[in-house]
Amino acid sequence: MLKTLTVWNLALIEHIQVHFDEGLNIFTGETGAGKSLLLGALGLLMGQRSNTDSIRNGGNYLRVEAVYDINSDKIHAFLSDNAIIDESNELIVVRQVNKNGKNIIQINGCQVTLTILKALGELTIDIHGQNENQSLLRPEAQLAIIDCASPNFASCIADYTAKYRHYIAAQKNLEQKLTDSQNYTNRLDMLRWQYNEINTLAVNPDENIHLEEKIKKLSNSEKIADLVKSVCTTLSNDTDISLLTLLSSIQKNLASLEKFDKHFADSKTTIDDIYIQLQEISYDVRDYADNIEYDPDMLNQLLHRSDDIERLCRKYGPTITDVLNYQEKIKAELNEIENHDIIITELRQQLTAATKKLQAAAVQLKQLRQTTAAKLSQAIKAQLLDLGMPNAQFNIQINDLKDYTPNGTETAQIMFCANLGEVTKPLQKVVSGGELSRIALAIKTVTAANDDLGIMVFDEIDSGIGGKTAQMVAERIAKIAIFKQVLCVTHLPQIACMADAHFYIDKYIQNNHTITRIKQLSAGEQLNEIARMASGIDVTPASLDNAMEMINNARLKKNQLKKN
Repeated sequence: MLKTLTVWNLALIEHIQVHFDEGLNIFTGETGAGKSLLLGALGLLMGQRSNTDSIRNGGNYLRVEAVYDINSDKIHAFLSDNAIIDESNELIVVRQVNKNGKNIIQINGCQVTLTILKALGELTIDIHGQNENQSLLRPEAQLAIIDCASPNFASCIADYTAKYRHYIAAQKNLEQKLTDSQNYTNRLDMLRWQYNEINTLAVNPDENIHLEEKIKKLSNSEKIADLVKSVCTTLSNDTDISLLTLLSSIQKNLASLEKFDKHFADSKTTIDDIYIQLQEISYDVRDYADNIEYDPDMLNQLLHRSDDIERLCRKYGPTITDVLNYQEKIKAELNEIENHDIIITELRQQLTAATKKLQAAAVQLKQLRQTTAAKLSQAIKAQLLDLGMPNAQFNIQINDLKDYTPNGTETAQIMFCANLGEVTKPLQKVVSGGELSRIALAIKTVTAANDDLGIMVFDEIDSGIGGKTAQMVAERIAKIAIFKQVLCVTHLPQIACMADAHFYIDKYIQNNHTITRIKQLSAGEQLNEIARMASGIDVTPASLDNAMEMINNARLKKNQLKKN
């Protein structure tokens, strides 16, 4: 429900804050007082377009803020899907339009786009006025009336939607495979050539590293030989200055010193270890020197091999691993092409299975819609009879479509006639504005209990009616208010006396500026307002008595509606 609505600098509104009640919230006032501004503020919160012309004269911005109490899984899921903070059942929506044209939209403190605000508005508020009722003329809206009429539709539609998506996916897979097959001949030759090119070279993932090491060694064989010879000479040549000869002399001297003083024992051990290690290095270097050979043919082969691998990498991937991965991809595609007939058969079988499942879901959905449409038609027709249309004929007709669609295999069309002796025709061809308003009210009266939307707004849908019909309209609105919060702008006392909370809208002049204000009426003030609405400007004792009787009768009627 809508808890509070606060508005700053919207046309004639300087600043107002309205605290709403559950049930039926009625707004009355003289024509031109600013009742439409209240609906305009709600419209801004539902994502309607705005412009700077709406900013109050002298103001730099207009701002609308609403606080909702939400208890809807759909709204909580919406907030989660759009990464909007959702820490409680309170929802705060802010819309600000600055004179410089900058638009600020926040939901629970998170900055959002106009598209997200509009999507949220469709989950929170349902506005019904002469313009909004025109949506009833659209086929998709007529089908939605049925689909919102029962909680059973949610699972049924979800089941159909899932099977429809699976069916479309299977259909696209088959179509894509059939399209691909038209180019298979040329594609097959190219893939085989690429696969053989990679396969012939027989590369392995680390081969380029090993090649680089071998090429580097062979390219520098002469330099390596000179360096090895120098190391061998320094370590172990036959002269007295070789490293091993000098160390051997040191070993002997330390051995002699150790006989006289154990202090030299550790040094002797260290020199012995160093001598052994250097001797092993000397053997290793000498062996390496014996095996050094310069092989220009081998170097040339390795260079060619390296060039071939580099060429493959340029064609099929920056690294050998990428080349081998591409080869595996080619192999898989070759296998797919060569088994084309088998794959096509499997895809056809998958499509057939998906079609059968979709068909079963479509039949179930259609049957539920037909049953619901028949019940709704009777219930709505009964409401129209009470709304001053005794000869009205109303029927929601289910028409078959030629193919599967995201919404099923049928569409809905409301057939209607208002006069005795006439045949029913499509609603959009025969309905008048006043009749459309009453039809919309009748539909909402019947479907209110199952409607997910928690807030409904009626904008002067009582235009052009009076007497008994006005009383029937009032009772329908009061009935809807049992199931959800209703905001209703009206000029009829029959509707106003049904209020759970009655607000009066007027305007006054202050410092040469016209200002709109909204006040919640006390019981006594409501009595005077009902009397004014019923009898005109002059409120007399008789009109007050009449107003009191209307309020008392309304209270009794509301209690009766709640019991039923």
